[in-house]
Amino acid sequence: MTALASAHTLASAADGSYTDVTDEVGTGSLTFKFGTTALGPYSFTQNPDKATETVTIDASNNSLEGIRDAVNSADIGVSASIVYDGDEYRLTFVSAETGAANSLQITVDDTGDGVDTDNNGLSRLAYNGGALNMEQTAAAQDAALTVNGIPISSATNVVADAIEGVTLTLKAAGTSSVTLSQDDSAALDAAKAFVNGYNALASSIDTLSGYNADTEQGGILIGDATTRNISSQLRRILGGAIGGVGGAYNSLATVGITTDAFTGKLQLDESKFNEALTNDADSVARLFAATASASDALVRYDGAGAATVVGDYAVNITQLATQGSYTGADIASFTVDADNDTFAIKLDGIDSGTITLTQGSYTATSLAAELQARINGDSELSANGVSATVTVASNKLLIKSDRYGSASTAEITSVDTSTAATLGLSVAAGSDGLDVAGTIGGIAATGAGRFLTGTGNADGLKIEILGGATGDRGTLNFTRGYADLIARLISDMLESNSALDSRSEGLETEIEAIAAQRQAFDRRMSVFESRVRAQFTALDGLLGQLEVTSTFLTQQLAGLQTLSQGQSR
Repeated sequence: MTALASAHTLASAADGSYTDVTDEVGTGSLTFKFGTTALGPYSFTQNPDKATETVTIDASNNSLEGIRDAVNSADIGVSASIVYDGDEYRLTFVSAETGAANSLQITVDDTGDGVDTDNNGLSRLAYNGGALNMEQTAAAQDAALTVNGIPISSATNVVADAIEGVTLTLKAAGTSSVTLSQDDSAALDAAKAFVNGYNALASSIDTLSGYNADTEQGGILIGDATTRNISSQLRRILGGAIGGVGGAYNSLATVGITTDAFTGKLQLDESKFNEALTNDADSVARLFAATASASDALVRYDGAGAATVVGDYAVNITQLATQGSYTGADIASFTVDADNDTFAIKLDGIDSGTITLTQGSYTATSLAAELQARINGDSELSANGVSATVTVASNKLLIKSDRYGSASTAEITSVDTSTAATLGLSVAAGSDGLDVAGTIGGIAATGAGRFLTGTGNADGLKIEILGGATGDRGTLNFTRGYADLIARLISDMLESNSALDSRSEGLETEIEAIAAQRQAFDRRMSVFESRVRAQFTALDGLLGQLEVTSTFLTQQLAGLQTLSQGQSR
């Protein structure tokens, strides 16, 4: 590696102007453009993919710290800060992104003295072809490196495209070597998690529905048919092969995941699993997830529905998706002035505000870049995620929405006085985009933008057509892996009117019936208790009376005995 990517950095001049962060600079506006800068002589090529941004500076924020805070709050891709160099305070601007195409150009509208380039007031912060009043302290540059002797450049120090599937993070210039090997640890960890998850579920089912011989206690769901059915469905899924997955690895057993005959739990042979990954990692991955592979590289699988049937589906495209676009008339002049510098556009149904171009002379390429940056920098459009690409074709401006499909539109809604005569832009609607159309599995599918969604056996199968031609586009092989099948089973179980739902309702009905029986039993017990208490009270009263009678009789008998003894004397 010979160079690291760096961000463009500008600093206000070291001329003793600012001795405090509260010193006033000036009022007006700062317009930031991003692009490629060359010095000696100065030239700037605008980056059309980066929006042009303007920050207003007024009496409330015209100090060093006020401008710093205004730029940072605007969140425009520029970081502002204040640096004290030991003698004075200097305002710095740093592009948020590294790379040669992300350097800064700053144009000033100085409302203080009306002169935008004189190095007085706000124009001290100008950095453009008319005035380089700020100092470049760090140039914007791309990272430069070689991979196997092939020169590579990158706008960032994280290089993801040089070697397929490998991301390089650049730290310093120098020579180093990179050794690549397949890392199977993540896949192995995922397989372990799958096995452990199933085993935990199986243990829960055993506890709830099994019998413990040691405690001589049965689980709360012992003998429950629904629980047995769930368990058998899970075992049936895991014991079968995955349809549509070709080659040697089409079942759990073939990748080292087997069922213990005694416990019914899964067990993983790590060496066999790693061997399968080494031999055919794609097939192993397809064993677990719902995936699809297309024979056409420009047909991309996006997802499937619960009803999508496993199998091969022929894809035929009768209409490719297009973007909404507006094509202007011939450009008569590449000069933007006060008579043709404003216009408004509606993209994808969203109206822009008034878009103002920078006045000056342009080439075809730089004019297109200026329009694209200004359109994509409009606050209304960007807030709604709407953007466009602008080019010049056959001496005409072509404005194309970045969206695909019937919702993609481009329309000029207002122009300045001489815009039509000079730039070829006039108030008119462009051509609306078209949705992709075609069939999946021989049945007409629904198009939305570049996405096509199937019906019939392909119900819910969603693919994206990235380009290519109309006609036969090969086949798409769709499969469902074990994890997806189990997820679908659980989802079906949790739906309303499912067997689990019916069983839950049945148990709730039984619980309610038992509760009603308990209430009836409580009422009967209450009546019985009242009756027994009444009987006890009556018996207790009778016993009391008998005791009184017994006492009376005892006394009478004692008296009779005494009387009898007296008479006998």
